Amino acid sequence: IKVGKGYTPKWKKKETLGGGDLSEEEKGLKGDVTVVFKTGNETIRTTAIVGQPISDVASQAGQFIKYGCGKGECGTCESLCNGKWIRPCVETVPGNLADDEEYIIVVKETKSRAKSSGKFYSFRSFIMGFYNNLIGMVGFVKTRKAAKKNWSERQEYEDLIAKKVAAKKAAREAAGKTE
Repeated sequence: IKVGKGYTPKWKKKETLGGGDLSEEEKGLKGDVTVVFKTGNETIRTTAIVGQPISDVASQAGQFIKYGCGKGECGTCESLCNGKWIRPCVETVPGNLADDEEYIIVVKETKSRAKSSGKFYSFRSFIMGFYNNLIGMVGFVKTRKAAKKNWSERQEYEDLIAKKVAAKKAAREAAGKTE
């Protein structure tokens, strides 16, 4: 482990891939297709190789795309490209572009996440949890009355069947003794 003067941590080196003032060559990016990601007023340019997954190109450029399933089924990552909706999680960089033509992908803007209060629970969540439990108990009491009625009906029916079975057995025994 290197420590001391002249040491640059790996995470600082990786940080320059998405931004910074390095050229594509200095970053180590290779490719013959220029890919442009647009999100709102932000534009990010990078190069890619034909057939390279767009999700990889986006991550190497530092472009965030929200993915859901990663299989192209849910549509969370849908982006607009040349008037068509594509799914970057499964699409690749096409090879049918003219020379010096840019592959422009307009990515949906993501909503900023709400900031957490930093607490495990809030007063409101405590009250709502209590309310939810109370509603559950009331519902349990209501359905318990119906379940008790159902139980007693079932017991009466089983008693009736037991009486009929006993009567049939007695009738068989009586018929067997007379013979």
